[in-house]
Amino acid sequence: MSVKVEYLSNQASEEQIAQHLSQCDADFVPPLSGRLDINDYAHKIASKAVRFEAWSGSTLIGLVAAYCNDHKTHTAYITSVSVLKKWTGKGIAAHLIEQCVKHAKTTGMQQISLEVASDNAPAIKLYEKNGFVAGRTNSSFVAMNRVL
Repeated sequence: MSVKVEYLSNQASEEQIAQHLSQCDADFVPPLSGRLDINDYAHKIASKAVRFEAWSGSTLIGLVAAYCNDHKTHTAYITSVSVLKKWTGKGIAAHLIEQCVKHAKTTGMQQISLEVASDNAPAIKLYEKNGFVAGRTNSSFVAMNRVL
C-alpha cells in the first residue's frame, strides 16, 4: 500500500514546524538544536519565510523554507530543507526544492542560494542534482547557488 503525499504551501502552523524540525533535528549536520533554538527558528520560518510542505495525512513530513524578498540582489535564500527520516529517498526534497525554484522565479528572483555543512555529502549531492553549484567554502559550510 502506498501512502499519498500531498504538497501544499504555507499551511503548517508554527507549532507544526517546530515539531517537524525537532523530529528531524538529529538528521541535520550538525544537529539543528546545537546551532539555534528550534522554537525561535520555527517562529521565524512561520512569520517570514515562504514554505513548501509535504504532508502525509496530518503529519508534516517535508519542508523547504525560503526567503524570496531580496529584490535588490534578486536572490532567494533557502534557509531549511528537511524530510522525516522514514520518508527520505522518495524524491520529496527534490519536489519541494523545485516548487521553491518555480516560486522564486515568479517573484523575480534570479538565483537561489543556500549553505550546507561541508561534511554533509548526501545534502550536497541532492542540491547538485537539483542544479545547485558549490561556491564559497569555509571550513564548516559550503555556499551553493542555482541561477534561475
